[in-house]
Amino acid sequence: MTGEGIGLSALVVAHNEEGQLAECLDCLTFADEIVVVLDKCTDGTGEITKRFTDHIIEGAWDIEGDRRNAGIEACRGKWIFEIDADERVTPDLANEIQKLIRETDADIFDVPVDNYIGSRLVRFGWMAAMGTTVTPRLFRKGIKKWGGQRVHPHLYVNGLKGAPLAHAIVHHTAGNISDLLRRLDRNTTWRARDLVETGEIGSFPNMVRKILSRFWKCYVARRGYRENGYGFVIALCAALYPVLSHLKARLEIEGEA
Repeated sequence: MTGEGIGLSALVVAHNEEGQLAECLDCLTFADEIVVVLDKCTDGTGEITKRFTDHIIEGAWDIEGDRRNAGIEACRGKWIFEIDADERVTPDLANEIQKLIRETDADIFDVPVDNYIGSRLVRFGWMAAMGTTVTPRLFRKGIKKWGGQRVHPHLYVNGLKGAPLAHAIVHHTAGNISDLLRRLDRNTTWRARDLVETGEIGSFPNMVRKILSRFWKCYVARRGYRENGYGFVIALCAALYPVLSHLKARLEIEGEA
């Protein structure tokens, strides 16, 4: 299929995802092409990818925004749908996307996200540091660009935004609480590296003051209390995110002095 005939590209960015990539790619067959960015993969991710597509971009990126932008640039479709290896598209969502891009005048759409810890759907209490409940994943090519951060890169969008989709992406956020804590450790390490590069690490007292406000936002304002213990752990992780990022960045700088 030529670029002119491609209506929808499904884009996946993966690093050593042999345990779950096949299930992700298997639910993307509704797209006109599947594009996979393989970032420093050392396991069987590449071989799995070849079973589903030959449109593969291999490389090594330190910056999340850079590798996502490389994938967007490689897509040939008029529309792009971004999805991660730990996410799944349901048949209802696939049908909604196909119908929408044939009829809409808008340029970009938010897609709801259902976050699972193990087999439990956890709807309440999420914050961007640990998970999101809605995200702009469906867009016309040229509308969306990622910023140059290692984790949670900024997003730059131009064009007309449409109403959010009705059906959600299924996100396997973590297998259990231990996985969630490992996610916090990984994300704060990446965030610390961004802080070191910019030199804007903030002050320890300011980061400490954020603990209570962020915990309140997740556990009370965003109703994390409805998820019982899961909501408490998510709120605690979100509250600790800025202070842990700050401390990792500060100690790294002091270690180089």
